[in-house]
Amino acid sequence: MVGIGPGGHLDRTFRAQAAIEASEVIAGYKRYVEAVADLIGDKEVITTGMTKEVDRCQQAIKAASEGKVVALISSGDAGIYGMAGLALEIIHAEHHDLEVEIIPGVTVASAAAASMGAPLMLDFAIISLSDLLVKWEVIRNRLQAVAKADLVVALYNPRSRKRIKQLDETVAIFLEHRSPETPVGIGTDVGSQEEHLVITTLGELLQHEIGMRSLVIIGNSESKILGKWLVNPRGYQI
Repeated sequence: MVGIGPGGHLDRTFRAQAAIEASEVIAGYKRYVEAVADLIGDKEVITTGMTKEVDRCQQAIKAASEGKVVALISSGDAGIYGMAGLALEIIHAEHHDLEVEIIPGVTVASAAAASMGAPLMLDFAIISLSDLLVKWEVIRNRLQAVAKADLVVALYNPRSRKRIKQLDETVAIFLEHRSPETPVGIGTDVGSQEEHLVITTLGELLQHEIGMRSLVIIGNSESKILGKWLVNPRGYQI
C-alpha cells in the first residue's frame, strides 16, 4: 500500500518509488496511476473509477493472493484518506494470509502547508467535508468542536460541483468562534505544475474558486499573514 504524494514527481519518497518499481501489478484510481506512469512500464495495471474503491481493493488482493507483488497506490499518504484502511479490513474479513507493507507518503495538507508557509506549526486538525461515507451531522459536530477549540484546521474535499453547502456551513460555524480576519490558505492542484495558491481571510474565503482538488487551511486566533506567507507561530520568543 503505497502513498505516492500529492502527484508531482518531486514529492514522491524513494521508498514509494522503489516499491512501485519492484511490483508486478499496480492498482489504483486512474488519475493516480497516470501520475506514476513513468514507473509502470509493461506492468499489469488495475484501475477503477471513483466510488469503486472496494472493487479495486478486492482485485488487488486477489492478485496478491495469486503470488504477485502488488502496489496498491493512493495519492498523498495511503493511511490518510487513502486505501490502507479499507485493504486491511478486507484482508482481515476474508482471512487472507498476505505479507503487507504500508508505505507512507506526503499528504496534501503537508504539501499545501509548505507552499503556503508554516500554517501547521502547532496543534491542528484534519477534517474531510465529503459526506459520502460519513454523515454530515457527524462532520458538523467535529467542525464545531475544532472551531471552539481554536485549532487550525485543514479541510480535505471542501467542495464539488454537487456539494456546495458543506463549505458554506463550515465557514458559518467558524465565524461563530473566529474573526472574519482569520487567515486562510487555499491550495489547488498542490504538487503539480498547475498548483495555485491563495492567501485570504475567513470572511472572504467563499469568494474564491474552490473545488475537489483544493485544500483549505483555516488559521486560528494566533495565525498571521507575514508578507506572502501564512504562519501559525509556535510560541518562540524572538
